[in-house]
Amino acid sequence: VAIAACCMVAVGSVQAEVREQSFRFATANPKGHPIPAGGEKFGELLAQKSGGKMTVKQFPGGVLGGDVQVLSAVQGGTIELTSMNAGILQGQIKEFAIVDLPYLFNNAKEADAVLDGPIGKRMSELMPAKGMVNLAFFDLGFRNLTNSKRPIKSVDDISGLKIRVVQSPTYLDTWTALGANAVPMPITEVYTAMEQKMIDGHENPFTVIEANKFYEVQKYLAVTNHMYNPQAFFMSKKSWDKLNADEQKLVMEAAQEAAIWQRQFSRDEQGKSLAALKSKMEVSELSVAELAKFRAKVQPVIDKYATTIGPDFVKAFLAEVEKVRK
Repeated sequence: VAIAACCMVAVGSVQAEVREQSFRFATANPKGHPIPAGGEKFGELLAQKSGGKMTVKQFPGGVLGGDVQVLSAVQGGTIELTSMNAGILQGQIKEFAIVDLPYLFNNAKEADAVLDGPIGKRMSELMPAKGMVNLAFFDLGFRNLTNSKRPIKSVDDISGLKIRVVQSPTYLDTWTALGANAVPMPITEVYTAMEQKMIDGHENPFTVIEANKFYEVQKYLAVTNHMYNPQAFFMSKKSWDKLNADEQKLVMEAAQEAAIWQRQFSRDEQGKSLAALKSKMEVSELSVAELAKFRAKVQPVIDKYATTIGPDFVKAFLAEVEKVRK
């Protein structure tokens, strides 16, 4: 962190001590995507709140590395800020595996209430021990299923389809439970694999499906909303510890405001992408009764991972979901 001269900035009615400094925000996602957009909004708000003293340089599109490299650099303090799928952190903090479980949330409102509530706070409190300070949770939307073989009107229609999944045991087990032949593969190989019919389909949020032009090699889209991946937006603990209390307050305020803006932006983009995809693909919306059958099929996966994540934590998380649902 480059820190130079200091100045006084009004925070509310109090004069705060804020020094000139610059941070790097790195993400694997391309410019225009909801995650870099959230990083840009945070930078604008922080500059505004600090009277131009605290600035953020944006590094989207994986220019400083993929998620794994950026995570390591943030923990080491060589990159100050990033945002990525919270589930990626499960390698460091086992409790974070919970956000990769299927059918955890019914809608975005539930997700926000849980992540902004006591359980989200509990998850954030596990991060400093691993060199990270969570500032907020960003949105990337619900994941949905595409394929080139047939429309998915019921869970039985998935049977035997070769579906690309994220390289994570949770995804593998979820799609196996739903009857698919799950194929782990990096996102960079998916378009070609679908084009060459090595796989029948894949799953992703609407914005990702549209941005990658997967509709060119896929005919059918089913609105399954099977997973919601919150995106942790966090700072290197080494960088955070160099800030004084006034500066930390400004960073946290800017992050919380940026998250409110980012979530709305992301959800608006999902809506636009779905509308665009409807003109390019055959879209199936599934009934509540049919989605209940999907949930029943994946229940053994939730039970299995509850053991490794920690039964007490999973119980507390699910109880919080039920509470906000009421």
